[in-house]
Parts: sequence; C-alpha cells; structure tokens
Amino acid sequence: MSGIYALNLGDRVETPGDWHFSALDWTRPTILDSDGSPFGEWGIREDDVPGIGRMPVADHARACLDLIAGGHFGEAQGMRDNFISNDSYDRPIMSQAWKLRDSERWPQIDRFMGHEYLCKWLDFKEGEDEWT
Repeated sequence: MSGIYALNLGDRVETPGDWHFSALDWTRPTILDSDGSPFGEWGIREDDVPGIGRMPVADHARACLDLIAGGHFGEAQGMRDNFISNDSYDRPIMSQAWKLRDSERWPQIDRFMGHEYLCKWLDFKEGEDEWT
C-alpha cells in the first residue's frame, strides 16, 4: 500500500504523515508492486491496514516518492514540511528521487523537488553535501 493511504498510517514519531484518515475510502486503497519500482523495497514495512489486516505499507517518505514517481505532484505537495517534517530524511529522499532521473517525468520531478527542497536540491544535484 502506498500513496495518500500510506501517508495516513504508520508511526508519527519521526514523520507526521497526513491527517485525512477518515476522508479516505479504505475499501480501495492504492496498492503498488515494489518489484517494478526503482525504489525496490526501500521504505516498505509491515503495518495494520483498517479492514484489510497486516500487509506491506510504504513509510511516509516512500509514499511521497511513489506519489512523485506516479506524477501525483498535487497530492505530494508540501511533503517536506507537512508529511516528512524531519531534516534527517532530506538526503535519503533526494537519493531515492535521483533514481527517477531517466523517467519521462524527470523535468516535472526535478521542478517539484526544487520547490520542496530549494537550495538543498540544487546542492544535491551538484554533488555538494556540505548541508548535511
């Protein structure tokens, strides 16, 4: 499970995720296959899903990356400040997003990451990591 559904599950100690749990139709959550993903199993964990039970669920960072990879930029908008809100995730998220650079959506992904991460994204792309 991923996307906006996964953002509404999981531990909120390190990342807050989303807060629209009751507004979602939990009978039809977003299910993705990690086998075909450039992210592999990164950010996948077992979690309890309402009405379904235990299953593999994306953590908040992976859920945001899956949204971006799928071109769902509106749903992922504000991810850094609202859904993740933890600077320790910046570099791992950028490293995973970089795996999408051969995607046909790369211009949109690059622009999105620039809006979310500002100069940190530019520094990352230039190979600079002094900000870590």
